[in-house]
Amino acid sequence: MGFFRSVGTTLEMIKWEHSIFALPFALTGAMLAANGIPRPMQVVWIIVCMVSARSAAMAFNRWADAVLDAENPRTKMRAIPAGLLSRRFVGGFTAAMAAIFVIGCAELNRLTLDLSPLVLIVLFSYSYTKRFTRWSHLVLGLALGLAPAGAWIAVRGSLDARILILTLAVMFWVAGFDLLYACQDAAHDRAHSLFSVPATWGIETAFWIARLLHVAMLGLLVWLVRVFMLGHFAWLGVAAVAALLLYEHLIVSPGDLRRLNAAFFTMNGVISMVFFCFIAADLLLRHTVQFHAWR
Repeated sequence: MGFFRSVGTTLEMIKWEHSIFALPFALTGAMLAANGIPRPMQVVWIIVCMVSARSAAMAFNRWADAVLDAENPRTKMRAIPAGLLSRRFVGGFTAAMAAIFVIGCAELNRLTLDLSPLVLIVLFSYSYTKRFTRWSHLVLGLALGLAPAGAWIAVRGSLDARILILTLAVMFWVAGFDLLYACQDAAHDRAHSLFSVPATWGIETAFWIARLLHVAMLGLLVWLVRVFMLGHFAWLGVAAVAALLLYEHLIVSPGDLRRLNAAFFTMNGVISMVFFCFIAADLLLRHTVQFHAWR
């Protein structure tokens, strides 16, 4: 029972349910690659790879940051500093999730398998970037931004430069909301020689940079829709993302961070799901029209 209790505590620690942040963008990449619905087993293995990769990255982050978390009032009750989990167990969990990720990549195609070590390096290296660069937010964005490109490769077995537009969009989106989230720790990071944009230039500047990153994300989504020649549903999806991002920035401010968790967890999960649903609807409608025209 102790082992299963530790697994449950680990899943709670890494908030595995938040895999929803990047998973819809991965599925968007897969549908764009297939110009419709990918093969069922491709979808299954993409989901396995996404969940296992994020679980490995989050567990590794908690393992690498255990000492830092213990010094931060906001994070000192996380499982490792609180004594609920050992670093050894979390390290083993990380290795197991990484192995599942590699197996999933092998089940997709040779290129995904060949690239899997590089993906893990990016995912794991993020945990150390706050020790030497204020732009760790962009590294985290890249880690999640690899999802749509990886899903494209999973379906096609090759990379198309067009999907990198979505990779950049996800990177800027994640970096923007991570900037907002890091505002909670600005004073602590500054006092402990950790790097972040809020700790370096202040919370108000961090908010402006986050806004610019989210505007850039919207510009990239517009470019994506045009490059793939998508239809009205896709444009509605971009409009919906714009409205949700606007709401996210309206409910928090440099002087009031009380609703930051709502903005970070709830709204960003909604943003990724809404965009995927609109793109999926657009692709399925186009596929249906093409099918009937062919008949």
